[in-house]
Amino acid sequence: MKTVSRLPFLFIITGIAGFVLFHATSILSLTGWLGEGIRGPTGWFQVHLFVLGWATMLAMGSVYQLINVILQSEIYSERLGYIHYFLFTIGLFGLLLGFIQGDILWIAGFATLAFTGILLFVWNMAVTLFRAAKWDGITLSTACAVLYLLLTGLSGMSMGIDFGTGWLGGLHENLFGTHIWLGTLGWFGMLITGLSYKLLPMFYLSHDYDTRLQYIVLGLWNTGVLLGAVSFLFGTGLWVTWTALAVMAAALIVYNIHAMQIRSKRHKRSPGAGIGWTTYGNLLLAVFALALLVKLAGSPGLLVETRMVMLAGWAYLNGWVSFMILSYASKIVPFLWWTHKYGKQVGKPGTPMMANLLDEKKANLGLGLIACANLAVLAGIALDSQLVIAISGIAYSIVSLAYISLIALVFSK
Repeated sequence: MKTVSRLPFLFIITGIAGFVLFHATSILSLTGWLGEGIRGPTGWFQVHLFVLGWATMLAMGSVYQLINVILQSEIYSERLGYIHYFLFTIGLFGLLLGFIQGDILWIAGFATLAFTGILLFVWNMAVTLFRAAKWDGITLSTACAVLYLLLTGLSGMSMGIDFGTGWLGGLHENLFGTHIWLGTLGWFGMLITGLSYKLLPMFYLSHDYDTRLQYIVLGLWNTGVLLGAVSFLFGTGLWVTWTALAVMAAALIVYNIHAMQIRSKRHKRSPGAGIGWTTYGNLLLAVFALALLVKLAGSPGLLVETRMVMLAGWAYLNGWVSFMILSYASKIVPFLWWTHKYGKQVGKPGTPMMANLLDEKKANLGLGLIACANLAVLAGIALDSQLVIAISGIAYSIVSLAYISLIALVFSK
């Protein structure tokens, strides 16, 4: 059996370090950055640490490994992947220091370095996908996700340049909304849904399920992302943004139906705690999206209010994106590490089973506590209670650190 490349581990371990740093700083500040808002140095630091240092870092590492599984072929250039890793990591942590110092030149220099890393990742993925020439719901979703990552980086760089030059004028705020929309719903949304089409059947051992809904999700999700991006960029009005949210909610409903189709064709009764929790995460996001649509239908102006942005941002990024990554990590990390360390020792005495690398009961408890703490933070934001946010935020960080420690301990076995 072929061993796993070390490249995905670099991203995964660095992402875990970013996750730990995010929660450690949140505990030290009593999650105060949520009350201060995200349009300041502390908010920029925390958001970019979470989005880039944790979620994107893990996502990139997963793509480098799973693209081989999806395409049954090697990545275009592993060496380019290592260069991407070092440029992106150095650029990211330099950028974070720049936010803390409030130094525009420092921010600009390291943001350029991180963006160069993103460009290398996009090129590596694009060449790999086009060389494989295998276009289905999985590869199309992955390709769209990579494109949205590129557009997110371009819009972020444009805003960074504007801080120093002011060349964008009033367009800066429009670009800010576009940047967030493309990065969250475009990059993360397309990647998670696309890779799930491969991961769910793999862990459920599902066969002979209908894949037509994948293309409907793909069409609806892209329509919602592009419509929302256009509404922010050109200031077309909040009703257009609301319509984009409605399309995204429809995509989530169809996505949940397809996930149930895959589950109904399973040949493995219990795929593991992490995979089971993805079902709840997907359903909760769909319910939240529908509730948000109803709430905004009468007052679309609420969409741009700080508390509503924080509520939606937390529900999506922490309640779904991060939760999906944590859930899948309980299966992906043991699989990668066992294959890397014990793949060539299959059948030999003393070789541990993959299932022995992670305690499923502890993983199930950890994800359950994270879900509950997430909902408590959402309640605090909805009630606009700094006390509830602080208490539930600290609880969320503590249980998250305990869970990620469980995942990290896999590397010691």
